[in-house]
Amino acid sequence: MTVKIKAYSDFICPFCFLGKGPLDEIAKEKDVEVEWMPFELRPSPYPKIDPWQDPAKLSSWDSFIQPAAKKLGIEMRLPRVSPHPYTNLAFEGYQFAKEHGKGNEYHHKVFTAFFQEEQNIEDIEVLTNIAGVVGLSKDTFKEALVSRKYREAHQEALKHAYDEAKISAVPTFVIGEEVIQGLASKEKLAQVFDKELEKNKANELDDMQCDRNGYC
Repeated sequence: MTVKIKAYSDFICPFCFLGKGPLDEIAKEKDVEVEWMPFELRPSPYPKIDPWQDPAKLSSWDSFIQPAAKKLGIEMRLPRVSPHPYTNLAFEGYQFAKEHGKGNEYHHKVFTAFFQEEQNIEDIEVLTNIAGVVGLSKDTFKEALVSRKYREAHQEALKHAYDEAKISAVPTFVIGEEVIQGLASKEKLAQVFDKELEKNKANELDDMQCDRNGYC
């Protein structure tokens, strides 16, 4: 039985990238369907941030983020993209990729392009190359970004995250009725997964009956 997990994240969120590691491990071992949900931490017109010019953010990277990456065995560096990009175009590209059956592959590659290859994921050419790597038509993808074809779909996804799901921080993982906010270990995710699986199995037994006409 497949358990669905909604994972809310932003491409410039380091803990979201780290949170993919344990979630990817769970997905390899269990019957899980992961749906990545867009969330912009600093959408335009909020000013962009530049961690390299912020001593507090540099200290946080050295004290918390990099040690967590090493513990999880994830290669990661603080991108020297100054300032850090807006992510709306990358997410519009995700809507294209999702519609064409490559959403998870594209999502993963945008993350690695930023946190491992230090590429500017606001650049249409960078995003187009990512689309090509995961098997999408580069020409059609680029045309969709230039024309902003998926802008409305992305804005609807953001509206869902902000107003309906009430997401206030990322990463946030929603498994059934359980909400996990922040970086979660593989063990914690597995525990919640197993709990949801057992609940789903129990629900399968509800309301089973036969009527007087012999229909069961």
